[in-house]
Amino acid sequence: MLFSPLSEIPRVGRNPPYVLSFLLFVVVSILLGVVDNFPAIATLRFLQGFFGSPCLATAGASIGDVYPPDLVPYGLTLWVVCINCGPALGPLFATHAVALDWRWPFWQIICMAAPFLLLLICLLPETLPDTILIRRAQLLRRQKGITNIYAPSEVEPWGLWDSIGNSIIKPVEISMKDPAIGFTCLYTSFVYSIYYSFFEAFPLIYTEGYHMSPAQFSLIFLALVVGCGVGAFLYLMYLYYYHPQRHQSANQASSTQESILIPALLGSFLTPTGLFLFAWTARATIHWSIPTIGIVIYSASSFGIYQALLIYIPRSYPKYAASLFAANDLVRSTTAAVFIMVTPYMYNNLGVPKGVALLASVSVLGIVGMAFLYLYGERMRARSRFAT
Repeated sequence: MLFSPLSEIPRVGRNPPYVLSFLLFVVVSILLGVVDNFPAIATLRFLQGFFGSPCLATAGASIGDVYPPDLVPYGLTLWVVCINCGPALGPLFATHAVALDWRWPFWQIICMAAPFLLLLICLLPETLPDTILIRRAQLLRRQKGITNIYAPSEVEPWGLWDSIGNSIIKPVEISMKDPAIGFTCLYTSFVYSIYYSFFEAFPLIYTEGYHMSPAQFSLIFLALVVGCGVGAFLYLMYLYYYHPQRHQSANQASSTQESILIPALLGSFLTPTGLFLFAWTARATIHWSIPTIGIVIYSASSFGIYQALLIYIPRSYPKYAASLFAANDLVRSTTAAVFIMVTPYMYNNLGVPKGVALLASVSVLGIVGMAFLYLYGERMRARSRFAT
């Protein structure tokens, strides 16, 4: 909510927040690899999440900068796949790394992040259009002495603190005043939180119920990766063969913008289906592959929901894309953090089958919300003060 809104200020641009936040992320990660007391680790882990979070929000806006509207869904597909698969691969890597030393998962992060920091600094071009125009105007004034050339953003009234305040407050204001954005924040947060509740449910089912070893148990998280891959493949096939906006002009596409939501509408039906399958079959008398199929279905359907909604947001609010992604990410992450603290008590009191069935029952409400957004989204956008 700090670095991502900063990236929408033309005089700042996308790259400085990227580089600064990721540089500090790497520094904090290195410190985590050497400290050995709990207060320091807790503090540094907070800072690691703080400085690592901007890329989860700003990257979607950068993709929107680079690709034309009809190709943005393809670019966002890879981004959403990475967001979904990263947390699933974490336990797989860390389970084997921690067998060597408890610090090794921290050093794994450093080994992955440091090379990308160099690539980020050396090779990533600026993508925000207004910032590019400012730099071109500055170059012409400096090299050719043409003093009367200015970018549009340079002639507008500008104050640093006013711009920062507007960039931070605006996504919160839109999320609270625009029901479509409010619903997308709440729904993606709930689906995302269910994902993280599996980190508490899986040990109870596969370690205690199916008596798997830690190495075997860590492989179960690959079901989330497989489901995400299946969802991405089906989504790309839908985009290429069936998406109704594929052969439309921009003006025609804007009138059928809610067609973007068709994969999310289908995913809202499949999400409770996968959860109910997992809840009803996760017992030692049924082979472990059956509830795992439910996880695959859930993961594939949640991919369709994320992908469709993350395309719908910047199409409706292109000016505030990074800020709205940041607001959505903040609500998702906060809700997931609460779920991780609450779900152990829920699973201990109700048991995993009843606990997951409860989440599946609540997720059925998402069908109603998605259907309403699909049918009446155009009317809501027409009345919105913020939508384009």
